[in-house]
Amino acid sequence: MSRLVLASQSPRRQELLQSLGVDFLVVPAAINENSIQGKTPAELAEATAYAKARWVREEVRDGIIIAADTMVVLDEGEILGKPRGKQEAMDMLSRLSGEGHRVITGVAVMDPESGKEKVFHEITRVFFRRLSSAEIERYVDTGEPLDKAGAYGIQGKGALLVERIEGCYFNVVGLPLARLGQALMDFGIPLL
Repeated sequence: MSRLVLASQSPRRQELLQSLGVDFLVVPAAINENSIQGKTPAELAEATAYAKARWVREEVRDGIIIAADTMVVLDEGEILGKPRGKQEAMDMLSRLSGEGHRVITGVAVMDPESGKEKVFHEITRVFFRRLSSAEIERYVDTGEPLDKAGAYGIQGKGALLVERIEGCYFNVVGLPLARLGQALMDFGIPLL
């Protein structure tokens, strides 16, 4: 089996790949995400994942590269990135309270040797329960939301905020495993 290269320093993405029992090398991409454009949030997520994979392709010439970009998108199309501090995290969570939103992950898979590439995205709908300002403040005080898009992590204490989801849970964590597994089959890497 070809070596897998994860173009991400996200501990959550690393944990998801480890849960599949595969060996991989971690090579984070050093790109300026603010310079990447897309007409829609899904196109932006795909373009960012592709840029990460392309950057790592220049550093690592062998192995199958996996890159991803996850974003939280409000129904009107506004993207909620990582909060820049506690107040911004509280503001984001207040906006998500009692509402639904989309989590979009763009994924790029590349084989530098053959030149083969596959880029796709996955969308999951997430619905928050109504949150009190005290709950929001206590959650932000845990520090968990400060490095996550939309100011929450569904795999941690943020699970207590989520009423339900429609779609892939792992997509919300940061890597849609079922779709990734299908994509890797196209590269001759069966994970089952």
